[in-house]
Amino acid sequence: MENNEQRKELKVSAIENGTVIDHIPANSLFKVIKILGLDNIEEQVLFGTNLESKKYGRKGIVKVSNKFFESDEVNKIAMVAPNASLIEIRDFKVVHKSVVEIPDHVDKIVRCFNPNCITNHEQVITRFDVLKDEETLKLRCYYCEKTTLRENAVFI
Repeated sequence: MENNEQRKELKVSAIENGTVIDHIPANSLFKVIKILGLDNIEEQVLFGTNLESKKYGRKGIVKVSNKFFESDEVNKIAMVAPNASLIEIRDFKVVHKSVVEIPDHVDKIVRCFNPNCITNHEQVITRFDVLKDEETLKLRCYYCEKTTLRENAVFI
């Protein structure tokens, strides 16, 4: 192979059944893996980071065999990677593709940062209103009404 014919991409084996999470900001890839617990599952997980993206500059991607995400997991992805897309694969074919949407409310996925909040002392399900504007995403606790930036959120 001559130098001008160098391979430009690395191919990764297709998954038979599962989900691909694409367009993850490169600096959020490992957070997505951690909050979804993908670092502790038995299924095959393939990921790439700092991949070229015409749309986003650099991106991350995760392929998870035999895993289809529930709505609370999709909400976690949206909180960390609001432009991510989910691609469901069945029998090696794309059956559904969607872009995650930042929800108006999230329940049971983030811990309140206020140490005095009832959710940190009682068996109360956490609940937050998601406040969006052009630049930032904030979470306001339903119970104590304290607000924090998405970047400070601690996922349960």
